[in-house]
Amino acid sequence: MTSSRLAQFYALTKPRVVQLIVFCALIGMVLAVPGLPGPGDLRIGLVACTGIWLVAGAAAAFNCLVEKGIDAKMRRTAWRPTAKGELSDAQTLVFSATLCALGSWLLYEWVNPLTMWLTLATFIGYAVVYTVILKPLTPQNIVIGGASGAMPPVLGWAAMTGDVGPEAMILFLIIFLWTPPHFWALALYRVEDYRKSGLPMLPVTHGNEFTRLQILLYTLVLFAACLMPFAYGMSGWLYLVCAVALGAGFTAYGFRLWRRYSDALARRTFRFSLIHLSVLFAALLVDHYIPRY
Repeated sequence: MTSSRLAQFYALTKPRVVQLIVFCALIGMVLAVPGLPGPGDLRIGLVACTGIWLVAGAAAAFNCLVEKGIDAKMRRTAWRPTAKGELSDAQTLVFSATLCALGSWLLYEWVNPLTMWLTLATFIGYAVVYTVILKPLTPQNIVIGGASGAMPPVLGWAAMTGDVGPEAMILFLIIFLWTPPHFWALALYRVEDYRKSGLPMLPVTHGNEFTRLQILLYTLVLFAACLMPFAYGMSGWLYLVCAVALGAGFTAYGFRLWRRYSDALARRTFRFSLIHLSVLFAALLVDHYIPRY
């Protein structure tokens, strides 16, 4: 297989998205283990990250297969190998199935069955429920489908503990509430692409002004949810300071976007949302190892 063909298959896995998924799963793993992880924890964590990466990549590839016609109409996605016809449906389907089967086997045999079943359910939720059913039918696709995207820290927690605790559900809630303002900011400045594709994204069905209001409201609710790890005792003051600063920043972007729209501001809001989640979870990671007295 040539390097260009390998690059095409690799592109199907949406590497940057999957990296964020694995990072969020890793946060769940770290927070589930009190203190420094031992050799056994490191082994389980490595296998779990690999398995989650494989299944997430499989879901991304299946998404590319289902949406190849839509992707071809949108500038943001027209480069994908499936949209350009560089990979056939059969090649993409076999690739997706292989990654899913391998990742599920690793999780079942070397981590625990609960993690495997939760990861498989996440695959079905994203690749089938969201991509095939929700996305083309309702402007609330991002809100409902966001449940699948919010699962990584739950998977990480389950990998290390064999169950799902309230701490994992708090992390789930944060990502669940983060997802709509993140994607709607993108949809605002890509609205013509979505209109051409026929997807009922919120800016297309309800307009620019309504979407901007929803972004602002979600950033406010998200701000409150991001304080829950501190309130529940999962984290300390370092995390709290970061959560307040990031929450204030995201809310400020949402407020500015609501008051006066521009494509440039929508782009900055979208980019800040990525910084928000990454730094927030990084702060949780660092804070976990700071002694508390």
